[in-house]
Amino acid sequence: MLKPPYLLAVAAAATTLSLPASAQGVLAERNISLGLAMTIAQSALESCRANGFHVSVTVVDRAGQVRVALRDDNASPHTFENSQRKAYTARTFRVPSAEFATRMAGDPVKAQLVLPGVIALAGALPIKAGDEIIGAVGVSGAPGGEKDEACAKTGIDKVADQLK
Repeated sequence: MLKPPYLLAVAAAATTLSLPASAQGVLAERNISLGLAMTIAQSALESCRANGFHVSVTVVDRAGQVRVALRDDNASPHTFENSQRKAYTARTFRVPSAEFATRMAGDPVKAQLVLPGVIALAGALPIKAGDEIIGAVGVSGAPGGEKDEACAKTGIDKVADQLK
């Protein structure tokens, strides 16, 4: 009969051997570069400015971490945090933040809204390289989330050729 310490070693070895080969290797993941994030953020900000909106723009990477955050002159203080939360929400749930807001409106429990950094407001879009989500851009401060989202889309459109 095997003694308890040996049982643990046998169990650990069996678990390791049963893992698929892909679980044991190095992951190759694409991510948004600082230069790309800066171009998206600046283009989104300029788009909103051209329409007379003073906004904040945040671009997050594939892990939801901030790569670039801008707050325009005369943008309200709350827009900075809102743009980040919108971008994080779009990245986390892999959908435009407006779609997430629609989902939450029909969810009586709304449990996901208590997650840190999540907000159910329109104004952010995931950034995709092909079919892979590599980040998100969030905008806050225009009069209405659909206008924020339009500025975010302009930022992504500016680099569309680099996202293939």
